[in-house]
Amino acid sequence: MSFNEYFKNSTRNIVMAKVCSFLEKNPEKNTEKLFNLITKLSKDEHSKLALESIHSYYNEIPTVKEFVQDILTTVNPKFLKKFFINFLGNAIWSGGEKRKKILLSENTKIPFVLLISPSMKCNLHCNGCYAAKYDKSKGLTYEEVDKIIGEAHDLGIHYIIVLGGEPFFVDFMYDIYKKYNDILFTPFTNGTLITENIADKLSALGNVMPMFSLEGFKEETDLRRGDGTFDMVMAGMDLLKERGIPFGVSSATSTHNMNTVTSNEFIDMLITKGSKMNWYFMYMPVGEGVNLDNMLTPTQRIELGRRTKKIRLTKPYFTIDFFNDAPHVGGCIASKYYCHINSNGDVEPCVFAHIACDNVKNKSLIDIFRSELFKELRKKQPYNENMLMPCMMIDNTNVIREVSKKVKAYPTDDSGKNMLRNKTFQDKLDKLATDFKPYADKAWKKDFNCKGNDKFSKG
Repeated sequence: MSFNEYFKNSTRNIVMAKVCSFLEKNPEKNTEKLFNLITKLSKDEHSKLALESIHSYYNEIPTVKEFVQDILTTVNPKFLKKFFINFLGNAIWSGGEKRKKILLSENTKIPFVLLISPSMKCNLHCNGCYAAKYDKSKGLTYEEVDKIIGEAHDLGIHYIIVLGGEPFFVDFMYDIYKKYNDILFTPFTNGTLITENIADKLSALGNVMPMFSLEGFKEETDLRRGDGTFDMVMAGMDLLKERGIPFGVSSATSTHNMNTVTSNEFIDMLITKGSKMNWYFMYMPVGEGVNLDNMLTPTQRIELGRRTKKIRLTKPYFTIDFFNDAPHVGGCIASKYYCHINSNGDVEPCVFAHIACDNVKNKSLIDIFRSELFKELRKKQPYNENMLMPCMMIDNTNVIREVSKKVKAYPTDDSGKNMLRNKTFQDKLDKLATDFKPYADKAWKKDFNCKGNDKFSKG
């Protein structure tokens, strides 16, 4: 390590230690000091601009201030410190420098976040689950997951989203969470397995922040996930809230529940339960029992984006819209900012794009990120000048077909086969894209003035 690197790391550690000292005692009274210290840690332009925007919103928008204060006063200080150290200090700053160094030296993009599905086993059988067609008899071993997370860690990845199946079905993941305590883990859970014992384990770890899957109130959730599911989710939220464990909600949004999951009543309920954020995903034509009628209409899709933005500005709550927030990150994030490793070890560019060229069981992560599949997708981005049409599967349907053919990608389940080989299914997706385009073009001009984050578009 050079003197400059040593000095930079030492300075960062001193600042992080000061941040943690504020978080341990009266953080709500030291908000301005926290913003100033965190800004000092930020060395790249994007991070500085993001922090300046958040600081500005904090001072100018009452609900944003209320949201920040709520986090600082209700979240267990252990989790606050882990979030600042693991997410800001490690994932964004030190990890970002490591990932950038690799990008500049060999033009290989290391994703910011890695999604992994250790197993597809689940205690529920939800209608329209994107993962339903994966082989549930397969699963990654502890040794395989340990190898994957270790390699990701060495490449500067400090944020891991754990999927499935049901993540809390995989007992060895607690050992992974404990071993890699400088990584922030977010398991997406159906919430039915959260017990006093599980909540206590999470409380002891401090680096695991779950997302509960919820499609609405009791009627909507139980209809998709089974009777009694909603009540179990509510009970799980109570257990985490009692311990100051931060959590959020993931909502699969279809024609049937869009109004419900964006309603004041739903959001207010989640805030009362202790949730800090909502992640909205559109129903996608993958998984079991695909029904294109469940997909949002063009009008609903645009309206979802406007409502999630309104929630961010009018409620003490944070929202992310996986599709409609695409302009802020330069369009599609597949293969450049994230990717998915399924339970068989296949590395997919997107959790909804069930195609792959490589498997982690016989190839290192760095060599997979060097692959033609990842570089070809990144080279084509943004797939559309209108970043409200970011997707390679439902908006720019030629992309997944052309790239897969060029790099000889294989489908990882029946959904992937339909995307690549089923002409009738492809024609239906083409029509969806054509029908959505005039609505997207109008919203692109009205809501974004035809301007997205071009700097992020290539990663």
